[in-house]
Amino acid sequence: MLAFLLEIRQWWTVRAVYPFAVFMAVVWLLWLTRLILTRRYQPWLRPHTTTTSVIIPVVDEPADLFYSVLDRIIEQQPTEMVVVINGKRNETLEKVCDELGVYWRWTETPGKRNALRVGLEVCTGEIAVLVDSDTVWTPTTLSELVKPFRDPEVGGVTTRQRILDPGRSLLTRWADWLESVRCQYSLPAMSVLGTVGCLPGRTIAFRRQILLDCMDDFLGEKFLGVFLEVSDDRTLTNYTLKQGYRTVYQSTSLVYTDAPLELRKLAKQQYRWARGSQYNTLRMLPWMLRRARMLALFYLVDILIPFVLLGSFSSWAVAAWHRSGPSLYNDLPLPVEQWKSTLLVLVLAALLSAVSLAVRFGRHFAYRSKDMLYLPAFMLINTFVLLPVRLLGFFRMGHNASWGTRDDSFAGERARSPKVAIPYLLGSAMLVGAVMMSV
Repeated sequence: MLAFLLEIRQWWTVRAVYPFAVFMAVVWLLWLTRLILTRRYQPWLRPHTTTTSVIIPVVDEPADLFYSVLDRIIEQQPTEMVVVINGKRNETLEKVCDELGVYWRWTETPGKRNALRVGLEVCTGEIAVLVDSDTVWTPTTLSELVKPFRDPEVGGVTTRQRILDPGRSLLTRWADWLESVRCQYSLPAMSVLGTVGCLPGRTIAFRRQILLDCMDDFLGEKFLGVFLEVSDDRTLTNYTLKQGYRTVYQSTSLVYTDAPLELRKLAKQQYRWARGSQYNTLRMLPWMLRRARMLALFYLVDILIPFVLLGSFSSWAVAAWHRSGPSLYNDLPLPVEQWKSTLLVLVLAALLSAVSLAVRFGRHFAYRSKDMLYLPAFMLINTFVLLPVRLLGFFRMGHNASWGTRDDSFAGERARSPKVAIPYLLGSAMLVGAVMMSV
């Protein structure tokens, strides 16, 4: 943020145009666009009656949590529900289903995608509601979730999602902040356009016929010659959009989910999401450029930001230390000693970055003001965990990979493809370009 303001000043005073300043101006313009669109968002209010089939793939949840998940769904009386246990037999979860009178099936084939197929085979409802096995519903989750289906053009709907007991640790508080930001900015804005690019899958509803029509592709479609199990929710959203339906967000349908308490598990989760989001962006890009250009712009900038930031950090650090390159920092009243001037630049950059986050995500801090105290910690996690994880996720898009955060889940294929090099080449080119634009 400090460099952006200094470059804007140069832009204004001496008409020197910096590529980094142009890029960051686009980022802020997109933020403003999201904010304007968000103000136009309204949830669906009129009730809608339809038949619903709840499908819950599960591998290894704790029995007490799984009991609570099922019990809360049963209370809302869906037309039917089926639990699909995939991978190793889990007699504990089978007993939970039997005790609650929930129909269950077991498939020895691990993986969420195959489990969804098994569930669809026995379902008949007009609306298929896919639920993660650790997601806890609130009393009106289902009735609110189906309201947008009054519109025949709506094909997929997602809920507002928050973290259970976010005050347990810094990581859960950070995860809840991410969910809040997504539900207060990105999802409402994209919903106004009818193109929510990813309907988050903790609880997600589709017209069942859409899933039946795309199931063969869903189970076998490859990216760069490799089948990737991750990002099933984004993939199903893609198919829904391609079939001409709108995908929307229903803020009045609320669910809670857990978040990792260990940094290692959190990094694995974010890595899986980073790979899934970015490979689906590239796979969906031709369609988005033809049919949803604003969505394409949102996602492309989302991919570019980590590369631009890393390239900028590298070039600015060298320039600040050697007092070389652009004279941006020399315009500041810096101490003569190198280490003092470098430290002051870093402190100013951190402060302005904190202000930037506070402005851009003010809605969340108005809702949960105590999180302002954790903003420096959030910045550290974003910089030293989320940024490198997103970069690694891009470079390794074409690699086989397991689910990552669950034992006995999908372990990845053993196939190899020379196309795995494409993300490495593309990512390296973007990284070099980011360094050059900041020099």
